[in-house]
Amino acid sequence: MKLGTFDRLRPALVLLAIIAVLTPFIVGKPFWLDNSILVAIFSLMALSVGMSYGQAGILSVATAAFASVGAYATSIATAQFGLSPLVGLLLAVVLPMSLGYPMARAITRLSPMPLSIATLLLSMVLEVGIREGGDFTGGYIGLSGIPKLSFAPTLASMHVLSWAIVIIVIALYANLTHSAIGRAVKTARHDPLRATADGVDVPKILASYFALSAAVAGLSGWLYAHHLMYMGPESLTIHVSIKTMLMTVIGGAQTFLGPVVGAAFLTLITLYLPASETQGMIFGATLVLVLLVAPRGILGTDWMKLISRTKKRDAPAAPVVPASEHVS
Repeated sequence: MKLGTFDRLRPALVLLAIIAVLTPFIVGKPFWLDNSILVAIFSLMALSVGMSYGQAGILSVATAAFASVGAYATSIATAQFGLSPLVGLLLAVVLPMSLGYPMARAITRLSPMPLSIATLLLSMVLEVGIREGGDFTGGYIGLSGIPKLSFAPTLASMHVLSWAIVIIVIALYANLTHSAIGRAVKTARHDPLRATADGVDVPKILASYFALSAAVAGLSGWLYAHHLMYMGPESLTIHVSIKTMLMTVIGGAQTFLGPVVGAAFLTLITLYLPASETQGMIFGATLVLVLLVAPRGILGTDWMKLISRTKKRDAPAAPVVPASEHVS
C-alpha cells in the first residue's frame, strides 16, 4: 500500500514537534543541553541498528565500530591535517559505508548467530587497530584538540544541529522503507526465495541497506567527536554497541521513532544510576520486562489490543450449569 507524503513524514514531524516543545525548557541549562545532544547521537546509532536489524534482519554488534570509524576519520582529518569538519563529515559517512558493504556481502548468507559473531570480531579488530595506531590514531592516549563545529559553536546550536540531523535521517529512512527498495528489503528478509523469484538480488540489496545503516552510525560518530572534542580507545566500544542494541529493541526495532524513544529512556536512566554494575542490572531487567510484556518494543506494540487481550484472559469464566438443572 502506497502512503502519501504526509504519512511518510509523520514520524519526523512528530519528533520535530516534540523537540520544538521541549527545547525552550532546556535552553540555558548546560547539563540538559549536553545530555540532549548525547541522546540525539545515541538515537542515530539506534536508528542504524533499526535499519540493519529491524528492517533487513542483520543482527550487527558493530554499530559502535562504524561510529568509531566515522569519529576517528573526522578527528584525524581535522585535528591532525587541519581539514574542514565538512571534509570529516564526508569521510565519516563514506568510510563506514565502504567498509560495511563488502562485509555484509560476505556475512548476509550466515545465520543470525554466526553473523553477529562476525560483526563482533570486526569490532574487536578495529579496537585493536585504534590502540596500536600510534600517533595516527592517538594510540592508548587518544586524540584531543578536535575542533568544535564553526556553525554550531554553542551547546544550544549543537542541540539544534544534532536533532535536525536525527529528524532528517528519520524522514529519509521512512521514505526509503516505504519505497520499492524498502519493500524489496522486507521481502528479502522474510522470504528470500520469493524475492529472488521477483528478480531481487538478495545479497546485494541487504548489503546495500547494511551499508546505509553503517553510514548513519558514522554520522553519529562525526557528531560525537566534534561534541566531546576527544576520541580515545574507550570512547566507542563493544559495550556501546550492546547498549544501542538494547535501546533499539526496547523502543521498537521495526518502528521509526522506537530507537529514539529507547535512546532517550536508557540515557535518562543512566543519569540517575550510581555505578556501571547497577546500570547493567537495570538495562537487563528492562529488556526482559519489555520482551515479556511487549516483544515488539514500546512503540512496536499495539497496547490497546494487548490490554483487551489481557482483560479477556482475566475475565471470570461463565458458570457451567449441570445438565440436570436445565429447564426442559
